[in-house]
Parts: sequence; C-alpha cells; structure tokens
Amino acid sequence: MDITLDKKENNEATLNIRLFPGDYEPKIEQKVKQYRKQVNLKGFRPGKVPSGVIKKMYGKAIKVEEINELLSQSVPQYIQENNLKVVGEPLPDLSEAENIDWENQNEFSFSYDLGLVNDFSYELSDQVKVTKHSITLTEETVDESIDNLRKRLSTSENVEESQAEDTLKGTIQVDADTSHETEINTNIVPEEQRAQFSGLKEGDSVSFDIRTVFPEDVDVAFLLGKKSDEVADVNGEYTFTVTEISRPVLAEVNQEFFDQIFGKDTVSNEDEFREKVKENIQENYERESGALLSRSIRNHYIEQTDIQLPEGFLKRWILSRQNEELDEEKINEQFDAYLQDLKWSLISEKIAKDEEIQAKHEDVKSKARELVLSQFGMQGSDFGEDERFDPIVDNYLKGENGNNYMQVFSQVQSEKVFDHIKEKVTIEEKEVSVDDFNKVAEETE
Repeated sequence: MDITLDKKENNEATLNIRLFPGDYEPKIEQKVKQYRKQVNLKGFRPGKVPSGVIKKMYGKAIKVEEINELLSQSVPQYIQENNLKVVGEPLPDLSEAENIDWENQNEFSFSYDLGLVNDFSYELSDQVKVTKHSITLTEETVDESIDNLRKRLSTSENVEESQAEDTLKGTIQVDADTSHETEINTNIVPEEQRAQFSGLKEGDSVSFDIRTVFPEDVDVAFLLGKKSDEVADVNGEYTFTVTEISRPVLAEVNQEFFDQIFGKDTVSNEDEFREKVKENIQENYERESGALLSRSIRNHYIEQTDIQLPEGFLKRWILSRQNEELDEEKINEQFDAYLQDLKWSLISEKIAKDEEIQAKHEDVKSKARELVLSQFGMQGSDFGEDERFDPIVDNYLKGENGNNYMQVFSQVQSEKVFDHIKEKVTIEEKEVSVDDFNKVAEETE
C-alpha cells in the first residue's frame, strides 16, 4: 500500500492511496475459505465447493467488501499515526470509484479530501482579563416582581364600565352577514389606542381600525376567529359590541399568597416574603451573570486564538451529510455561527487535554440527576438524593441509544473547562443596571 498526503492551500489536503494485490488478496482468499464452509450449492457436498466456483459467483462482491474494509481502517490509521489535526470527516473522490473495473483491475487508486487545522496556542493566565457584569438589585425591581406575582395569581370580577387592563367580551362584525363572539384584552392593545376601549358599558359599540389596534396577524386571527394565514390581507374598520367586562383583581399579600409562591409556612410575614423574593431575584441575576461571563470567555478565546479552518472543505462536508433541511443557501446563512462553535470546540478540547480536565462518571450522573429533577419540578428535592432514584437517572442516561449520556458528558466537560478558565484568568467585577446588562448580553451573542 502506498499512501501520500498532498497538502494544499486553505488548510485542505488530499490523501492518495494506491492498493496492490498483496494488500487485499490474502484477505480475499481468507473470505473465500469462509464462503466455502458456508455456501450450499447443488452438486457439491457441504464445505467442498471449489474456490474457483466461489470466486466466480462472489469474487467481485468479496473484493469490493475487503477493499472498502481496508480503506476504512487505513485512512483513520494514517491520520492518527501522522498526528493530523482534522475537522469533519474524510471526503472520498466518488468519481474514482465510479470508474473502477472491479473485474479486471489489480491495482487501485483512491483519494480523500481532508480538512486540516493549524497548530494553535492560547493564553491561560491572570494576564487575561474578562469582565463579569453583575446586575444591581433595586427595590423597584423587587416591587415589580411582587406586583407580577400578584398579577399571576390574580382573579377577575365583572364591572359595569371599562378601563385600562380590562378584558372586554362581545361580538365583532366580521362582514355584512357575519358576527363572531370574541374578546379584547386591552393589555395587548398599543397604549396610545387604549383610550377608545375605556368608559364602555354593556351594549356599547366601538369602531376601530383593526391594523392600528392589532398589528400582528395572530391577534387579528384570534379576534375574528380565523387562522393566521387567512388574515394577511385583513384591514379597515371593524365594530365591536360589548357584552361583558371583567377586571383583574390582584392577589392579596397574605399567608395564602406566601404559601402559593414559596410553599406552606416557608415565610410567615411580609418582610420575610420580600427577603425571599430578593434572594430568588439575586439567584436569577447570578445565573444570568455567570452565563454572560461564560459567553464573554468563549468570545475572548475565539477572537484571540489564531485558528485557521478549511472553510471550503467544511461547506462540502456539511452538504455531504445529506441533511434534507440544509442546502447551500442555508449553510451560507449559518456558516459564520458554525465556525464560531467549531473554533470554541477545538479550543475547549485543547484546554481540557492540556490541563487534564476530565468529566467523571459520577459528575455525569450528578448532572443527569439535576436535569431529571428539573423536568419534574423537583430541584433541590430530598428525593433526588435517594438511591431509589438511581434507576430513573440510569434509564435517562441510556436513552436515545446512549446519546443522552454523551450530551450530558459534553455539558459537564464544558462546565469544567469554563470553571477552570475562571480560576486562571483575571475576572473584573462590574455592577450594571438591568438595561445595561441586557445591552451587553445582546452584544456578546
């Protein structure tokens, strides 16, 4: 066997392989012997079919099978032995295979396109500075959160005259001959249009431009009792007649309210409730801050690490995977994001290897336990530590033919890499408002 590597520009290469009879004929002879033992042909005793007859009947198929098997072993072996850093998978030159004369050829040539990655380095030290944006918790935010909780658990009451935030039930005149029972929730009406729905009583009618009040197709469709794809051309003035008005009544701040939010007797007065709300908001802020910090770290290393990727090869490789949902146009649209993900994956893998970071089975099982518990809304439940829960976790990890295990493993490994980086680099804390935090988050996506 003769294997040569032809390196090209843009981190691409072609692996050329020449096979000679001595490479594959011994394997063919061995396979023919197996066939002799297995094949039953009329006129021959079992196991006594002549080799010539076997070769005449199955020789071509055996040759194709053995050569393909030889190639499937030789290509990755060459890549490993020569320490080639490849991305994607080798792409065979299909035109060569189409021109092979399997009956008469003794020597065969094959070629595979490879995508290579350059050797790259990264800096992992306290000289690397990354900003952690921490959200400042204000009393106004706490007040808004409590108001939202009261709205979430609100009830409703019928009233005689409408005002902002009321829900109006009634009928709308769809056309000259058709009316439809519907409702208007003034909360979703643009603020500058709400006045026309205030001061109404049962039996009153109001006419309005439907697209001014309801710009979105989904809202127009609900109002008229149609499907979203049926209202694209709907516009003009419509008349709505009120039959009933209901108004939300905020939940009272009492023990029942406390128990509904945090569980029975977790808090017993308004001050404790407010502190608990603060804790929850702060925990959410910390999670968001941690997630943003991880994105900032990821972006820093992608931007500061010189990784050269074979972009042309990668596009061909993605297309070759025969995903019906992807075509060349969609690949081009998503390609920049794909390259960023690939670069971070390569950097993360190198850091994990260099720093000897390895997710253990116990780590994977612990993370899987968290995921399963969260699906059942049981985060922090004592039941999660019960050994009787192990079979459920084990079944989850075995699911999807073991893919669940690999997904959880990748998640744990990624978290360990991020944690390790955070220990090595300098993290500068910066207090920001919610609005400023959201701006930074958008910029880092």
